[in-house]
Amino acid sequence: MPNKSRGVTLTIFALLLAFVAITDFLKPFHLFPNDGFVFLGTKLTGTANAIMGPLFGMIIMICAYGVWTMRKFALPIAYVFVLSVMLNMVLYTMKNHATRPLPIVNVVVGIGIPFALAIILHRRQADLS
Repeated sequence: MPNKSRGVTLTIFALLLAFVAITDFLKPFHLFPNDGFVFLGTKLTGTANAIMGPLFGMIIMICAYGVWTMRKFALPIAYVFVLSVMLNMVLYTMKNHATRPLPIVNVVVGIGIPFALAIILHRRQADLS
């Protein structure tokens, strides 16, 4: 059976994931104020930030490649991505709710995009090779 087209929606998601991966690669350079990779609810600095940002950037870039090429490995990565974003947001909120609360837009977009990607990939898993 020939591979099916990824379509406009998954193309947009692949591009969004690539953008997120690039921003994670750039976290160690602190190009934006208050920039740093958040891992398990803690904003990292120094060596930890320099390692974890690019590491997660690579994982997200692999997922973007999997979506772009309609590969099966993109689906489990998307599931893990959704869970990690949700866990990160919950832990960050628990640790920082009084001093630096998350804007509601960050929560909606941060969880909504990976969750929508996972749903779409799950529905199209027969088209993944």
